[in-house]
Amino acid sequence: MIQQPEESLSSAGSEAPGEAATPGVPTLAEDLLLLLFQPNSGLRQGTGTIAGENTLFYVLAGAVLADLGLGEHVRTGTGKVGTTTVEAVAENPPEDHILRSAWEYVADKPRGVQTVLAAIGPTLREPLLDRLVERGDVRRGTRKALGLFNTSVLEDGGSGRRDGLLADVRAVLVDGADPSPRAAILAALVYGSGTLPQFDPEIPWTSPVITRAEELKKGNWGAGAAAAAVARTVTATIVNNVIIAAAVLPRG
Repeated sequence: MIQQPEESLSSAGSEAPGEAATPGVPTLAEDLLLLLFQPNSGLRQGTGTIAGENTLFYVLAGAVLADLGLGEHVRTGTGKVGTTTVEAVAENPPEDHILRSAWEYVADKPRGVQTVLAAIGPTLREPLLDRLVERGDVRRGTRKALGLFNTSVLEDGGSGRRDGLLADVRAVLVDGADPSPRAAILAALVYGSGTLPQFDPEIPWTSPVITRAEELKKGNWGAGAAAAAVARTVTATIVNNVIIAAAVLPRG
């Protein structure tokens, strides 16, 4: 059962998500949203859609928490009834505004993972998409609907960054390459989102790929990622909670 947020995320800190003037290094949530953008899946030629819109806010929130875990800004714990909690590492706040807003939500007390996902997720899509547009990875455009009405569309920005991310995830899932921590997290979250079949044929939806994704979901990243023990533990916890949360949401 999905826990409801104990309080609004907007009350957790003074910075609204996405207020950073110029994006720095892309966050994992930005990379995940870019991966989920399917460039030629729109109703109009040359336009795209974002896969898994109905469960997107849980998945993006999972990427934010995983990023916080990767940077050792948060750690997991155990609640009173055995549930997994997330708590801030007080001496290590993140600089990125979106990550900082999520960190502040758990800074005053540990909170259940699903509570955090439900609290931080709904506000993430637009500021993350704004960053992708600012980077040139995605373009916002307009097209005529029925020859009469202007409708907003998303288009490939031509930066080539999505191709690079997809190649990294494919190498991990299909070729069995030892992943970097970021590639492992992205692959696990794409799988956890339920959208991995939509990447076929670039990433074939086969039994070996599913088996590999299951290992990543559990935090089994291979010897090459041995130094990222905290991130592996946090990611495994988060991805499993994303799957649980997303499973009960409508997909229609």
